[in-house]
Amino acid sequence: MKKIVLGTLGAAILLSSCVSQKKYAELEAKHMETQDLLNSATVKLNDCLEEKAAATSKMDALAEQNAFLKANNQELINNMGDLTTLTAKGAENLEKSLESLQEKDLTIRRLQDAVTRRDSVNLSLVQSLKGVLGNLDDEDIEVSVEKGVVFVSISDKLLFRSGSYNVTAAAKNVLSKVAKVVNNKPDFEFMVEGHTDDVPYRKGVLVDNWDLSAKRATSIVRILQNDYGVDPKRMTAAGRAEFVPVSATDKSKNRRTRIVVLPKIDQFYSMIEDGMKDPAINK
Repeated sequence: MKKIVLGTLGAAILLSSCVSQKKYAELEAKHMETQDLLNSATVKLNDCLEEKAAATSKMDALAEQNAFLKANNQELINNMGDLTTLTAKGAENLEKSLESLQEKDLTIRRLQDAVTRRDSVNLSLVQSLKGVLGNLDDEDIEVSVEKGVVFVSISDKLLFRSGSYNVTAAAKNVLSKVAKVVNNKPDFEFMVEGHTDDVPYRKGVLVDNWDLSAKRATSIVRILQNDYGVDPKRMTAAGRAEFVPVSATDKSKNRRTRIVVLPKIDQFYSMIEDGMKDPAINK
């Protein structure tokens, strides 16, 4: 009996020992599985943390970039406003400049038209003078235009004897032709200039070459007025003595009487005013 009890007890102990090892193995397997899951979760967690850190860094960089772009955009908006203001002022200044240039261009065109008209009148005068004086020696009389002024230069040997201011009878032939032309040009004034050489005047009642040149000019003016009816209000007599020579070597060329023909000042201004009214100018 005692042996039976002991055998039963040993069998029970042996059975109990076998069950515990099986559960332990199962638990051990579950533990290993759980550990693997934990390790995987840890790896994934670390990956997520790294991704989060990278995303956070990228987000911070984007935030900085966004702030920079906002500031830059505002600066561009401000600059655009300033540029718009400057552009408006520039356009206004450009418009004023163009208007000023147009006015200056119009003034220049009007003056050019007036000068062209004056030159046309001068050309007509020169042709008339050369026409009536054409049979005279070219060395003794010269008709020219300088800076819009017509000059008639007559050698003294055609007009006066040496040292005299009395006009010769032959000279009246020349003066009558000059008078004919100037009488046909009532819109012109002219000045008669007496010129001498540099040889001092030493005879008669005159003091010097100033006196001689002035007396020769007044002699010409009197004949044009008294003999040929030239309006004295259109004439000026002037003595230049020897101080405006035309030749340094030939004194005879310096002894001359010069008639300077020029438009009346008011007549010239009338040309300008007429030019301003010309439809062709005001297009």
